[in-house]
Amino acid sequence: MTKKISLLAMLLSLSLVFSYFEAKFPMITWVPGAKLGLANIVVMVALYEIGTKEAWCLSVLRVILTGFLFSNFFAVLFSLAGAFLSLGAMTVLKRYTELSMRNVSIAGGIAHNLGQIMVASIVLENQNVWYYFPVLFFTGILAGTIIGILGSSICKQVRKFS
Repeated sequence: MTKKISLLAMLLSLSLVFSYFEAKFPMITWVPGAKLGLANIVVMVALYEIGTKEAWCLSVLRVILTGFLFSNFFAVLFSLAGAFLSLGAMTVLKRYTELSMRNVSIAGGIAHNLGQIMVASIVLENQNVWYYFPVLFFTGILAGTIIGILGSSICKQVRKFS
């Protein structure tokens, strides 16, 4: 049990470093607000290598800590919505399908953006934000692909040393 807690603490720290990096050095894209989501690599590795409960715990703690360390309450709200939908979709797909980690990650990226658009439409009391979803759909595919490939590669390395 102590080993698992230590591992989760290390993964949480790593995800916070990735989140800090993304907060300080935003991606330069044609899509305002788009991020790669480097910290999601850590969540993917936890989901595939440690367990579902641990991945959920890690994800929620990361979002809350990142929000209060590097942004504000509304960012926490948006991130929690994205994280819940994303990890929920990835958990279901991992458990009940034979999809590759990359494809599970793509679904997670799309679900994350869906969650954020849902919160935006509620907070702003404006349904027009849904016009932005097609753009976010494609950024979710791109980010999910990159995160899935990196996560898969890291999991292979982790299995070599386990």
